Amino acid sequence: MGRASLSKWRHAMPRVASLYLPHLAIERLRRLERPRALPDAPALPLLPVDDDPGTCSVPRGGGWRPGARWARAEDARAVIADEAMALPLHQRPTMRELGRRSEAADHPFKRPSPSGAVGKSSPSSLVHTVPLVLAATIGQRQIIAAACPAALTLGLSPGMAVTQARALVSDIDVRPADPAADAAVLDGLTMHAVRHWTPTAAPSGEDGLWLDLTGAAHLHGGEARFCARLVRFCQRFGYTARVAVAGTPGAAHALARYGPHVVTSVPGGGEAQAIGALPPAALRLTPDAITASQRFGLDRIADLLSLPRGPLARRLGLASVRRLDEALGRVAEPIVPVVPEETPVVLRQLLEPIGTAEAIAQVIGDLLADMMLVLQGRGFGVRGLLLVAERLDGSEQRLAIGTARATRDVAHLARLFQLRIEHIDPGDGIETMRLAATRTDPLGATVVAGDLTGEEVVPDVATLVDQIAGRVGEAALFTTAPVESDVPERAVRRAPPLAAPAGWPSWKRPVRLLLRPEMLTGVIALLPDAPPRRFTWRGSVHSVVAGDGPERIHGEWWLRDGEVWAVRDYFRVEDESGARFWLFRRGDGVDAATGDLSWYLHGLFG
Repeated sequence: MGRASLSKWRHAMPRVASLYLPHLAIERLRRLERPRALPDAPALPLLPVDDDPGTCSVPRGGGWRPGARWARAEDARAVIADEAMALPLHQRPTMRELGRRSEAADHPFKRPSPSGAVGKSSPSSLVHTVPLVLAATIGQRQIIAAACPAALTLGLSPGMAVTQARALVSDIDVRPADPAADAAVLDGLTMHAVRHWTPTAAPSGEDGLWLDLTGAAHLHGGEARFCARLVRFCQRFGYTARVAVAGTPGAAHALARYGPHVVTSVPGGGEAQAIGALPPAALRLTPDAITASQRFGLDRIADLLSLPRGPLARRLGLASVRRLDEALGRVAEPIVPVVPEETPVVLRQLLEPIGTAEAIAQVIGDLLADMMLVLQGRGFGVRGLLLVAERLDGSEQRLAIGTARATRDVAHLARLFQLRIEHIDPGDGIETMRLAATRTDPLGATVVAGDLTGEEVVPDVATLVDQIAGRVGEAALFTTAPVESDVPERAVRRAPPLAAPAGWPSWKRPVRLLLRPEMLTGVIALLPDAPPRRFTWRGSVHSVVAGDGPERIHGEWWLRDGEVWAVRDYFRVEDESGARFWLFRRGDGVDAATGDLSWYLHGLFG
């Protein structure tokens, strides 16, 4: 950049954007309640899933649950309802047998349909039929902290008592407010803005952001294009957004919240004309100042501009005059930016190139000692380290390690690097080595059992897990965690090796679940509920001496309309050699529509 261009950039007109999320709390709650077809993605890949054993009629992607049936057609629910209504009143099935109904929901990450599409709308444009309000407890009272658009239309505004709101509208949905979760969403959006949009960003109240676009708008195609992209970005995550760009933070804040348009851009020097028609509350005045302005008949900001400063200060206060000057640019209003925490990095530049494993290990030990001092000052422990070795030819050699638990043990980390040090190719020599802590977790003092207290010392297997992972790979070590699903293939997922998952079901499941259920032949069984007496699996004939079951599993019909019919009946059986198997039969043995009565082996006990 030339000297003239640099001087022009330094003296550029300030441009500040204000992002306003009017329904942040409500839309955050709605986003959490949005139906999902699958559970939250785990930290590690899911275990293999099979929904199609052989020619099983179970459709792929489906799930099971007791008490439901699987549909053979897309309109199976309507057919079942018509058949039930056609029966005499005393023969109609109960609601427990029919199960509750649910309609299919749009995919949560699907692009919103155009505004002209019939029956579809973006998450930000949804109008909820039941008014939803969030209540905050202040002393002995509950007041409305946030309200959805439907509630606002009915006159339920923030600050109103919940009892008064119930008196006005009896059918309202009252939920507890969670300011901490709302602040977390806003903090995450601020960090995203600092890393991707502009280096200067800061929260603006409890429902907005300030973005300093001075010298940065051209990187995003100009102010108009950036504002449009910002609104679409928020809409993709289910949030309604309004954006205003002006020369001062106060004017941008006022136009974003009280302006007539979703996106507003004011040229430099036009702040007074742009905010003149807005109410004085747009200047972030105190409640007493707003009441005083209404009492004196000052309904617009333009009415404040024509008054002498002395009488205006006596009527509304000096703070109100300062807010007016900040909006007009007469007084500077600095934005305190959020500074993201930088990744800890330590560096060693060598006097002479090194190429032996012993020399590399020595430098790694020095780097680890320096890194632990940095992390100790911040109160963190390392979970992931990246070693970068720069060779004489300018190329780099990278080596990464990870730990199952946050640690600052230099000797343990050095052993993990020693297990992989042969992957470093020094070439003609290494002249610079850099170590970065790519992942850190808080690490404080831990209470350990001692000999004086008589407590049993629990061995720490974290170091063992790290060393095994260093040899065979991190993906080879995992534990299993339960998933809220009755289908056996989906009832478990992979979890980190040191995790302590809870919520396991009480019913028995095999220790080993086959990757794909294998079909059995030569099965002899008494229908409908008796376990098999003999079956052939992998060419071997097994005579059953004991059996238990059936355990009937139906489909998760709330996920798909095609999962209402078909049944699996599971049995636990033991053959003459003492081996125990987990078998299932497709169909209930009575209704042919539930399955073709074929048998499969799904797991082994012990």
